[in-house]
Amino acid sequence: MTDEPGRRERKKQRTRQALIDAAIELFERKGYEETTVAEIAAAADLSTRTFFLHFPTKEDVLLVNAQTRFDLALRIISAPLAGETGTELLARAMQEMITNSWNTDLPSGLAALRARLLTSVPELQARLLHHLHIGQEEMADALHRTYPEQLDRVDAAALVGAALGAVNAAALTSIRQGDTAETVRAAMRRAADLAVRGFEVANPAT
Repeated sequence: MTDEPGRRERKKQRTRQALIDAAIELFERKGYEETTVAEIAAAADLSTRTFFLHFPTKEDVLLVNAQTRFDLALRIISAPLAGETGTELLARAMQEMITNSWNTDLPSGLAALRARLLTSVPELQARLLHHLHIGQEEMADALHRTYPEQLDRVDAAALVGAALGAVNAAALTSIRQGDTAETVRAAMRRAADLAVRGFEVANPAT
């Protein structure tokens, strides 16, 4: 019995990673605006059509792991541990999202490149805000569904928004001031903890 589905998925992941690596190298060397999708595909020895099979836009290359992190958080939120409160569950989900970033965007240089480009590429700003808005709403809805008696929709949205906002702000600031990957990760973890603990102080029943 062959592992055809698994082989296809590994090939897909290799192709996707080749495009990401090519894009990062070209963005760093030529500049984001000066790099075309065709050039990224050619540098990866692939067709432009293949690029668009994996990424809807050039901006999406820089946000490649964002949906993975939100999907990870949603799986965690939908399966709380016994006795786990809503704030504890979200804190655990946030830490797993940070760990994913530590394993992907931070070591690859993608996080640093994205942080630099966010100040100068309106399309990237808009795409990132779109991803964050949808992901934040999905996480808040999931948290409310898991704890309908503990967190109403407004409180769930406030808690998730505070945590995501704190972590993203801390990460961007730490990256832009030239901190090491370890320091960026520590800043993100501290920000998540501060946001959740602040909510707990204001809402001790959660």
